[in-house]
Amino acid sequence: LAPQGLSMDANKKVDLKIIIIGALGVGKTSLLHQYVHKTFCEDYRTTLGASILTKVLAVDNTPLKLQIWDTGGQERFRSMVSTFYKGSDGCMLAFDVTDRESFEALDNWRDDFLEKVIPREQDFPMVVLGNKIDLSDRQVPREAASAWCKEKDIPYFEVSAKNNINVAEAFETLAKQALSTYKGIFESYLTDSIKLTPNDKPKQSCC
Repeated sequence: LAPQGLSMDANKKVDLKIIIIGALGVGKTSLLHQYVHKTFCEDYRTTLGASILTKVLAVDNTPLKLQIWDTGGQERFRSMVSTFYKGSDGCMLAFDVTDRESFEALDNWRDDFLEKVIPREQDFPMVVLGNKIDLSDRQVPREAASAWCKEKDIPYFEVSAKNNINVAEAFETLAKQALSTYKGIFESYLTDSIKLTPNDKPKQSCC
């Protein structure tokens, strides 16, 4: 996000774009609606392209407006979904703990995102959500998911959109990371902007 002006007022609301990506059917829409509306529905229609919900909260005394983009997970929409990555301040990778393939697809989702987001930072604000821990037919052990995330230095949350377990914590952790990165970018922009150059005048040369 490009800073607006040259001073950062702690009380001024910061707009951050968060995107949630992952395979079809992992519960991205359910997670988002649980976080924003505190509701759960079993039969959301497949998201085609993207839909957007907003949530206002405060992180470290800074008011935030999160613009959260819910994206479709169908393979045939992958190229369309990747056009929504631009301008993101944080990324949420979701998989279903009862669906091994959705976990194995995380590498592709993460790589695709990091390839297309600018700047291409390996430490881009990101969290991973293992959803549907309320179900009994688990296929992805917590240890396997934790190890994948630890290797890539990404926070991991075991969540249930249905039972509202760890959902708010996951979103707020990502919001805090995104705000911290935003402030860092802002401060470096500010530093570059106020570097006056009284000593950088070109030296006069005699001919």
